[in-house]
Amino acid sequence: MSVHPARRTLELGIPQRAAPFRHHEAMGKKKKHDKKSVKARQKKIESDVAIAKAEQEAVTEIAEFGSALRAAKGFVLSDVDTRSTPGFSGDKLEGKAALAASEAELSDLLERLFAESTAGSKRALLLVVQGMDTSGKGGIMRHVISVNPQGVKATAFKAPTKEELAHDFLWRIEKALPEPGELGVFDRSHYEDVLIVRVHDLVPEPVWSKRYAQINDFEHRVTDAETTVIKVMTHISKNEQKDRLAERLDRPDKYYKYNPGDVDERLHWDAYQVAYQAVLDETSPVGAPWYVVPADRKWYARLAVQQLLLEALRAMDLQWPAADFDVEAEKARLAES
Repeated sequence: MSVHPARRTLELGIPQRAAPFRHHEAMGKKKKHDKKSVKARQKKIESDVAIAKAEQEAVTEIAEFGSALRAAKGFVLSDVDTRSTPGFSGDKLEGKAALAASEAELSDLLERLFAESTAGSKRALLLVVQGMDTSGKGGIMRHVISVNPQGVKATAFKAPTKEELAHDFLWRIEKALPEPGELGVFDRSHYEDVLIVRVHDLVPEPVWSKRYAQINDFEHRVTDAETTVIKVMTHISKNEQKDRLAERLDRPDKYYKYNPGDVDERLHWDAYQVAYQAVLDETSPVGAPWYVVPADRKWYARLAVQQLLLEALRAMDLQWPAADFDVEAEKARLAES
């Protein structure tokens, strides 16, 4: 049986020369590695502490978004500064930190909403997001709603199918409403039937003009069924939209987002602004108001929608349902199993 050279010299009592050198060299490398690991861990801890502190401080920059963004009576869309940040006094870095700092609470409240439904609660939450092309609707889904995708029912409404056209315009909307305990998210919605339909004269004016009242009645029924409705218009400027479309054309990784039809729609920009103003005037009743979110700054739009959701969920005073079994008895059974 072969014996390792280092062990053999020890057994024979021969003074070691080369072996100890290699041993000390290895130990030196290990110590250096350990020091680097310690420094790396320390650096990570310091970074985490700094991030946590920044997030905590950024949260103090948050005011009430609901009152700052609500489209109250007399609201004028053209007066909105699309680069403004109502309800938040921080900058971009602080805005991103505040968004991250609020994720845990949003996730917790959405879980509570779902938990209540297991005990019979009928409450749900519906977020309606409307806006011109490139106004950040997809980013809101990725950076805000994805915090708790399990309890989310997201629907992106496209051009209606033949089956949908055979029914009332609200038929497909009602089918997509959230179940108890869910957060429903509409990427575009029933409002397309008083926006694109109006701008492109797809149905006669006597038809679409009646839809404002129909929408109000529908949303009253939804809120009466214990679903809280938050309607958001992500509002960007024409110049910002042009820049975002140009970016999609400049970057191969963005080609998939580009739709030539978006430029066609830009030609109707002014008509869309008039149509949106009419929507805000006619369909912002008590219980289902509109919130206009300046969206030229993507980070702000995401923070604003997150905070609107949080304000609505906090107002629900959500509680964890009590156990419908004997907790102590189950602990005893589990211990014996």
